[in-house]
Amino acid sequence: MKKVGRSGAKSAPPGTVFQIPAVQALLFQISSFFIVLLLAYSLAAVFGWSMNVLVAACLQGVVAAGLSWWRGLAPWWLLIQLLFLPVLLLTLSLQWSPFIFLAAFLVLLFLYWSTFRTQVPYYPSRLSTWQAVEGVLPPEQKISFIDIGSGLGGLVMSLARRRPESRFVGIEIAPLPWLISSLRARFGASGARFERGDYGRLNFADYDVVFAYLSPAAMPNLWRKAKAEMRSGTLLLSYEFIIPGTTPDIVLSPDASGVQLYGWRI
Repeated sequence: MKKVGRSGAKSAPPGTVFQIPAVQALLFQISSFFIVLLLAYSLAAVFGWSMNVLVAACLQGVVAAGLSWWRGLAPWWLLIQLLFLPVLLLTLSLQWSPFIFLAAFLVLLFLYWSTFRTQVPYYPSRLSTWQAVEGVLPPEQKISFIDIGSGLGGLVMSLARRRPESRFVGIEIAPLPWLISSLRARFGASGARFERGDYGRLNFADYDVVFAYLSPAAMPNLWRKAKAEMRSGTLLLSYEFIIPGTTPDIVLSPDASGVQLYGWRI
């Protein structure tokens, strides 16, 4: 019999903070600033050329994107690095009220919350995904299902409506999506239940099906947790992101986008 233990969130070992993509991106922006500053001073001293602020900002973006590519960051980081400073300067030139920036910051903070640490941004799934998930659930059987990183709760509430005999739970660490999903369930009289917290503190042994729509960075840890805790005969599902080094038992393409739903029978 598989030994089942309760997993807790683990603190990162010393030095791993510099492996976090957001930290690396910040360091590359800082490094690029000094590189461009040195270049600007050199051009002014040798040739008498003065570098325009916007040109310097664009050049810093190019250098930061180049460093990110060199270190193997994901493609979206290259775009963020390239555009960050030019877009910031453009936004400041519009002279918007500081309250607009504060409001935008608070919305993004409560929406993405721990993305810096978990490397799992908000990924909304769609109706075709919900239908594909419903199609692989054990039929005519009362099950306990959890969506880890449930976002606005669409999948969990859809399944709870179609399978009222079963238990459907969503867990979300970001405050804003959790609040929205909880209010939707309450005022919509849904049988779905939503918890706010880190799925790392859950015991997967309490569930027959675990669904994840996370990110590539999270998949190895998810697999280790699933293998350690999930009971024999249960099902782990992942939309879009496969677990490296494994062969899924289920591979479905819910729609024409080609993004796949993967499943592993434990």
